[in-house]
Amino acid sequence: MAGTDRGADTFPGADRPNGRPAGPYTEAKAAAPRDQSDVWLVVPVYNEAPVIASVLDNASLTFPNIVCVDDGSRDDSAGQIARTVAHLVTHPVNLGQGAAVQTGVEYARQQTGSKYFVTFDADGQHQIDDVLRMVARLRTEPIDIVVGSRFHGDVSHIPMLKRLVLKTAVKISPRGRRLGLTDSHNGLRAFNRRVAEELDITSSGMGHAPEIVEMIDTKGWRVAEEPVTILYTDYSVAKGQSLLNGVNIVFDSAVRRKR
Repeated sequence: MAGTDRGADTFPGADRPNGRPAGPYTEAKAAAPRDQSDVWLVVPVYNEAPVIASVLDNASLTFPNIVCVDDGSRDDSAGQIARTVAHLVTHPVNLGQGAAVQTGVEYARQQTGSKYFVTFDADGQHQIDDVLRMVARLRTEPIDIVVGSRFHGDVSHIPMLKRLVLKTAVKISPRGRRLGLTDSHNGLRAFNRRVAEELDITSSGMGHAPEIVEMIDTKGWRVAEEPVTILYTDYSVAKGQSLLNGVNIVFDSAVRRKR
């Protein structure tokens, strides 16, 4: 697929944004410590209309290049994204987060000057300061991908059920343990162009997380973990993984363990 820029959106499903109002996040940094124009945030979106514009307004103060993949949302997510500076790619139907991440990375890696890529949640859980540290490590250390981890330090803020599911998924994943990963299902990841070019997610839903761990192992990507803070608001908890999805994550990890 041909590369595009903001002035000529020819990527299938892309909608040109029409400007951005001032964002409500007064605590956000007015400028990053250095130019971040070679970084692209990839944001999968599904029914996040209440918060997505604020999340993007905040993130764009530091990272000007953002692509959102609206994965068949049934609310006004696409309309809210169009109010921001973010690029918008749409899936006509819901294909799952794995498919949305793959579409977003394919779009971002075609953009001129893109060198680093970050998968970033749409619900406000991820913190820009964490992204800055992760990208800085990619710039200065011999690593290809940095995976965020919630399990360094105090974990009392993590809902108990989520903590149990995530730790179980780690325990039954020999690949994750061999790679030294403590939170392989964290959606906050930063990686370089090598990973972006070789990324080939085939699991459409939440099973893409153990699939990425498998690719780290089989493709020999140099990996590191970075402690991150996840903001569990009432909204994000309500939107978070159900018990059934959590069981599916554990099951998928167990299946991949046997490969």
